[in-house]
Amino acid sequence: ITIPDSVRSIGDGAFYGCTGLTSIFISDSVTSIGRIAFSGCSGLSSITVGTKNEKYFSNGNCLIEKDTDKLILGCKNSVIPHSVTIIGDSAFYGCTGLTGITIPSSVTTIDEYAFSNCTGLTGITIPSSVTTIDEYAFSNCTGLTSITIPDSVTYISNQTFSGCTGLTSITIPN
Repeated sequence: ITIPDSVRSIGDGAFYGCTGLTSIFISDSVTSIGRIAFSGCSGLSSITVGTKNEKYFSNGNCLIEKDTDKLILGCKNSVIPHSVTIIGDSAFYGCTGLTGITIPSSVTTIDEYAFSNCTGLTGITIPSSVTTIDEYAFSNCTGLTSITIPDSVTYISNQTFSGCTGLTSITIPN
């Protein structure tokens, strides 16, 4: 899908659950993207933003907010760039094709629902830069079997790993 130049805002949940959506091009004119606008788009493999967009940019098949270095949207082919400090609310929500991903050491926060319903996710390493893991961040990640929370994490919210039925081992900081 190509978001044309005439569009300034993409509303909350605008393309939620569009499993047949494989690529997104966001034009230079877009200045607002609502919550869960592209969540649950499990077929998504390409994310591109116009080079003159003042609010967002794309790198490594990730949609990133310029002012905050927050990853807004990722897909099954994402490589999180080292500039990202926050993995945003529902960034990878429902990305069932995601089997593993490297979180760079620049990331300090994993927001709510960030990897929720990523049922294909079998492994993830949380770097020692992360201090906050918000609620439901990994909920329903049924493919996860073990996870280690680094000592740097000072806040883990409610239900972070709820529904992770395959989880048999978890290491929690001192």
